[in-house]
Amino acid sequence: MGRKPNYSYEKRQKEIARKAKKDEKKRKKQDGEDKPIEDED
Repeated sequence: MGRKPNYSYEKRQKEIARKAKKDEKKRKKQDGEDKPIEDED
């Protein structure tokens, strides 16, 4: 008989991944707003 899957571990990993992705999006958005667009001539 195989091992019982550890669903709480999997759920926690998904939550961590989701939070990291959300934080990354938030950080990128803030970086984009703070830095003015500069054209290089």
